[in-house]
Amino acid sequence: MNEFDIYVDSGANIPRDLQRAHGIKVIPYYLRVNGEERCCVEEGVDYAETAKKFYEDMRQGAEVQTSLINAHTFYEALLPSMKAGRDALLFTISSGISATQKQAQEAKDMLEKDFPERRVYVLDSANASMGEGMLALRAAELKEMGESASAAAEWVKENAYKLNSYVTVGDLKYLKKTGRISTTLAIAGTILNIKPIIRADGGQNAKLVFFSKERGRKKALAALAEAYRERATDHENQTVAICHCDAEEDVEYLAGLIREIGVKDIITEYYDICTGSHVGPGTVALFFYGKDRRGTTSVAPQTAEKKPIGKAVPKKF
Repeated sequence: MNEFDIYVDSGANIPRDLQRAHGIKVIPYYLRVNGEERCCVEEGVDYAETAKKFYEDMRQGAEVQTSLINAHTFYEALLPSMKAGRDALLFTISSGISATQKQAQEAKDMLEKDFPERRVYVLDSANASMGEGMLALRAAELKEMGESASAAAEWVKENAYKLNSYVTVGDLKYLKKTGRISTTLAIAGTILNIKPIIRADGGQNAKLVFFSKERGRKKALAALAEAYRERATDHENQTVAICHCDAEEDVEYLAGLIREIGVKDIITEYYDICTGSHVGPGTVALFFYGKDRRGTTSVAPQTAEKKPIGKAVPKKF
């Protein structure tokens, strides 16, 4: 039986047309901008407009505070599925980045206690943005093929670390502001036009870590394409996602580089504003299936700093 529903937190960044096509249900994050609460995604509101305004607010110096999705919110969101006699797959941002996953586990325990015949599979995406979203989309495809909730969940657990992600930021001041790099490094990097390359690592609680650094924007984008060339598999049948914090020209440039390698299917979307607030306007991220990130022997360039970005995302998020 394939009687189950698929849920994601809004950090999964799945474009609305794909959400609707596959029946994926989105549980939104909320954040505060200059003290005003905002919903990260709202039904009936153009997400591109929401994101564009948010990143422009950040450029103007807006103060942003993020928060996690609590267990009660997850419980209420999944309750209709339980009452309708359907199981649920619930995808979350990596547990190494946010405590949201822990809240989802608490909701699972409460739901399975109240509905003992139902099952909730909480799936740690070991990633962020479309690194989470692409896994959920694959689970939806498996459901459409007639697979059970347990089979889809098992596939995700076995393949989550094959979803690779590489990110470069537009301005180091946002990493400095959230404590991920020092003020000295931010100033020096800005003066020298240094652009860090960040990736999701292969740890049990996957974090975003520094991988390498490039001088100049075009070289940083080319480094993302090179990471794809090195680590991706089955280029011609690959679906790649590019998310950005209001950097559409850079998306087009990176997409062109990826197409030269042989990719035909590219999903583009504005980066989730909740997690995007930690990396800032101008960020570009690339997501694709490829080599397993666990136990990788791939060595970054000698300039690489393979250290977690500070404390990853603060646990309030």
